[in-house]
Amino acid sequence: MTADNSRVILPEPPEDLKRLSGRLSTKLRERIRARGPLPFSEYMEAALYEPGLGYYSAGLQKFGAGGDFVTAPELGDLFAGCLSRQVEEVCEALGSFSILEVGAGSGRLAATLLQRLARIIPAETLNYRILERSGHLRQVQKETLEQQAPGLMDRVQWLDHPPRHGWRGVIIANEVLDALPVECFEKAGEEILQLNVVADGPGFDWLPGPARTLLAEAIESRLGDSIDELPEGYRSEINLAVGPWLAGLTEHLERGCALLIDYGYPRRDYYLPQRSQGTLICHYRHHAVDAPFRWPGLQDITAFVDFTAVAEAGAACGLECSGYSSQAMFLLGCGLDDEIAAQLEATPDDQLRIGAEARQLILPSEMGEKFQVMALTRGIDTPLRGFTALDLRHRL
Repeated sequence: MTADNSRVILPEPPEDLKRLSGRLSTKLRERIRARGPLPFSEYMEAALYEPGLGYYSAGLQKFGAGGDFVTAPELGDLFAGCLSRQVEEVCEALGSFSILEVGAGSGRLAATLLQRLARIIPAETLNYRILERSGHLRQVQKETLEQQAPGLMDRVQWLDHPPRHGWRGVIIANEVLDALPVECFEKAGEEILQLNVVADGPGFDWLPGPARTLLAEAIESRLGDSIDELPEGYRSEINLAVGPWLAGLTEHLERGCALLIDYGYPRRDYYLPQRSQGTLICHYRHHAVDAPFRWPGLQDITAFVDFTAVAEAGAACGLECSGYSSQAMFLLGCGLDDEIAAQLEATPDDQLRIGAEARQLILPSEMGEKFQVMALTRGIDTPLRGFTALDLRHRL
C-alpha cells in the first residue's frame, strides 16, 4: 500500500489513454481542493467507476490476453460447467426461478450457463438477468451472447438496479466483491488512523488522519482485542460497503441462493500480524502491483475479501451461510472430474488445453486456494453439492 512501486517497470499506456487518466486525475484534484483529503473509498470509487473515465466505464479492454487479468470463465468452459451443476440443483429445489448475475464481465459465463441450462430447462422458461453498471461492459456482454448463445438472447435482461419485487432464484457474483471500494487504515501507537488521499504534485499520495466514526467502530467491532497484536505501522483495509451492497441485492429475494466467488480469507487470516501491508492490489497488463495512484482509471484496483464480514452481512440480511470452501474443493464437489471427462469426449484434440485449464482452476499455486466460494441462502434447506467435498464454515 505504498503510493508508487517504482521498482516495477510497467508498459507505458498510449498517449490517448494517458490523456484519459489525466482528465480523471484533474477531477480528483479538484475534489480534493474543494473538500480536503478524500477517503480512499472515494478515490477507488472514482478510479473504477467515474462515468466515462473510470476503469470499468471508459471502454478499456479488461479481460483476456489483451487486457489486464484473466477470470475463471475466460479460461474455458470448465468453471461455468461446474457452476451450472450447482445452479441446476438450486433451481430444481425452487421450481420457478430466475438467475441474476452481478457484474457479468465479458458475458462468457452467462453464455455458457444459458447454453447448459437450456439443455435441461425449456428455453422459454429461462430468465437470466444481468446487473451491470458499466454501459461499455453491457455492450461487450451483448456481443458475446450474440456470438456464443444467439438463440437465447431473448432470455437475457439487463438491469440498472436489483429486482424490486419478490423473486426466487440464484445470484452469481464472480469477482465482484473485490471491486467494492474499501477504506484503508494504519496502526500508529495506540491509535488507528484512516489513510486518506491527497494531491501530490501531478499525482496523489497517502495522508493518515483520525479515523472517521463509522470506520473506527467497524475496526473495533471486527478486530477487537487482536488490534493490540498488530505491529506498529500495520496497514490494511476494511470493506464498509459489503453490508449495504448485499442488503440491496437480496432485499426482495424470497427464496434462493447467492453464490459469491472471489479471492479472500476468513477474518482470522485476513488480519494476520504478518500481513502488515494489507491486501490492496492493482492489475495492469497482467502485472500485479502495489501502486493505486499510478494512472488512475487505467488499472484495476482491488482488495481481498474478508469472508467473515460477508457472512455477518448475510446474517444481518436474514441469509444463512450454507457453505464456504476453496474454489478447488467447490469445483470438485460440483463434479469437475465428470465435467473434464465430458469435455474431453466432445473435443479429444483439446486435451492439453483442458488439462491446463483444470490445473489453473484448482492448483493451490493458481486459483484453487486463493479463490473462495460462499453460499448465502434464504428458504433452502437441502445441502449444496459444491460444499460436500469440503466445508470451511467453522473457520469463519
